[in-house]
Amino acid sequence: MVNMTDYRETIEKELPFTEEEMEQLDKAKNMPITFDEDCPETTPERALKFRRVNPPRKTSAPA
Repeated sequence: MVNMTDYRETIEKELPFTEEEMEQLDKAKNMPITFDEDCPETTPERALKFRRVNPPRKTSAPA
């Protein structure tokens, strides 16, 4: 069984982020999402019009 306290400390030590980058990530995490004219919020009506760019492939039966 893994001790989550020790595991978290190990992960934090191994993260490749600098202290400044971690501060920026924390700041970004707490910022609200904002929409502008170039990227408006999607409404349910507009979401229904979306199409997949790459539809799933039909898998063939094993030979």
